[in-house]
Amino acid sequence: MSRARISARLPAQDLDRARRFYADVLGLAPVEERPGGLLYAGATGSFALFESAGLPSGAHTQLAFEVDDIEAAVRELRERGVEFEEVDVPGLKTVGSIAEVEGNYPSKESSGERAAWFRDSEGNLIGLGQPIRP
Repeated sequence: MSRARISARLPAQDLDRARRFYADVLGLAPVEERPGGLLYAGATGSFALFESAGLPSGAHTQLAFEVDDIEAAVRELRERGVEFEEVDVPGLKTVGSIAEVEGNYPSKESSGERAAWFRDSEGNLIGLGQPIRP
């Protein structure tokens, strides 16, 4: 499995609504379509939205985008109507919708990660991350 290509799958109760959200808010267009599913590709990796009667858990990050400038990404998405999750639990607190997660992913040559979270049109919890580099 260590050589397998990894991709994510997200449920959508309304695939047309989800397509509009990912296009209008995130600026993404599917690279492939099939009945009941849309495939999206990023710089490294892909994810699919699939039509499902099931509800997303929304209790944890289901998909994350690594960005170069998290402040700019948060600002741009806010301008497009995204509401970010505010977190205040022991060891994790957002300030201006962005949290500092120390020690997260040292394999990325970072001392941690700056992170923010929002929900898509279907209730899936989406993360943004920016490695903290010395």
